[in-house]
Amino acid sequence: MSDMSYVRSDMLPERTPPASSVGFVGWARANLFNGVVNSILTIVSLVLIFFVLAALLPWLFSPTWNSGSLNECREILNGHEGACWGVIHERWQQLLYGFYPNGSEAGTVDQRWRPNLAFLLLFVAVIPVLFNMISRRMNWVLLLVALSYGAYAVGGTLGMITVVVLLAAAVIVGYKAFSTDKAARAAEIEAGAKRLPNPLIFSAIFPFVVPFLLWGGSIWVFVGAALGFVLAGLAYRYLSAAVGSLAGMIISVLVAIVWWLFLIGPFASAMDAILPIALEQIESRKFGGFMLSITIGVVAIGISLPIGIVLALGRQSDLLIVKALSVGFIEFIRGVPLITLLFVASTLLNIFLPPGTNFDIILRVLIMVTLFASAYMAEVVRGGLAALPKGQYEAADALGLDYWKAQRLIIMPQALKISIPGIVSTFIGVFKDTVLVSIIGLLDPLGLSNAIRADQAWNGVVWELYGFIAFMFFVFCFSMSRYSMYLERRLRTGHK
Repeated sequence: MSDMSYVRSDMLPERTPPASSVGFVGWARANLFNGVVNSILTIVSLVLIFFVLAALLPWLFSPTWNSGSLNECREILNGHEGACWGVIHERWQQLLYGFYPNGSEAGTVDQRWRPNLAFLLLFVAVIPVLFNMISRRMNWVLLLVALSYGAYAVGGTLGMITVVVLLAAAVIVGYKAFSTDKAARAAEIEAGAKRLPNPLIFSAIFPFVVPFLLWGGSIWVFVGAALGFVLAGLAYRYLSAAVGSLAGMIISVLVAIVWWLFLIGPFASAMDAILPIALEQIESRKFGGFMLSITIGVVAIGISLPIGIVLALGRQSDLLIVKALSVGFIEFIRGVPLITLLFVASTLLNIFLPPGTNFDIILRVLIMVTLFASAYMAEVVRGGLAALPKGQYEAADALGLDYWKAQRLIIMPQALKISIPGIVSTFIGVFKDTVLVSIIGLLDPLGLSNAIRADQAWNGVVWELYGFIAFMFFVFCFSMSRYSMYLERRLRTGHK
């Protein structure tokens, strides 16, 4: 029998790993100092960062927040370098709201609660669309809280009573949402809390609520605009079975157009005579700042995606006319700079309209920016469609699905998942391009910064204004980028 004395008969006790291989020290050795070249680059980078921060931090943290002019900033700094943050302290509301009425002028009422409420309702509307970890009860709690803010801003006895009622309802619904354990909440999310209305109902209503809040006027005009879509849907539902889907779609579109062109006016007038509900009208020239950029960006982002999907499908269609129209539109829009389209919207579009037509400038800009984004979105979606293997189309045919069901259930979900990075990049580009409206006289944040610098008190202030605007744009764009990464992780599935 061979000698086995060199074989250990018992296990060694466990020992903690060396301190130099775990924690921050281990991470730094593995990533920053894992070689001579990397160590030198790390040291040089740290030295550069130190000198940059040593020069930047004193400039950022300067005691000039309450100064009233550039001269006061210089007196406070007393020859030292520093930012003049007094311009942001004095004009931040103008950078956010433009010239939207704030009650400062005689005979006016503060109306800035309306864009605030619209912004709150925007979050409530997009949460059930973008996220799936929030229950129906929490969606309705957020909606009730947002509406209570609007009632509080309106004021008056009726407004205060409405605030109390809405907050009480929010507390009751929220208590039921938080009083259940995790398993019950998970079951509620899974089941969709059928006892409460689907929050997507409000998401569908939201596009008609926002223009009423921002521009004002009679509520029945916007109710009539929504009824046009309802009538089109009903016409398609009841006529498609009788005359075919294509003919039913054409008839439904004609029904909506006839309603919007000829019947919405008498409907709004009749309802105003019965129940007048209106807000003070705000002229578009008073819109400005980030409120204007967010309005244009949200509308363009929200509408360009469905239009882009339709254009992408049209470009791949076997119907010659549909394909030719889609290709012509996409290539024409992509071949023209956005600035050119904005000039067309501001100067030439009214020439092609009937005399006396009052076509709002912001509405014209919204149309052009949306069409511009739709062309680029169509190419992004087409790339996702082209990336799908042919077997997915064959599988849809094998299941007996028609064209639209195959696109809705099998093809388009996979194509959009593949196209997420390109879609979000297009969204970010569209939002940043909203600053181009300053060229046609709309006071976006950049346009307002030029107006502020024209004031004698702040003539010469540059970095503070542009730095604040850049920071705000970075917050919005970075948020969209992070959501894109979250969505990719959530939809990531293995393909074998």
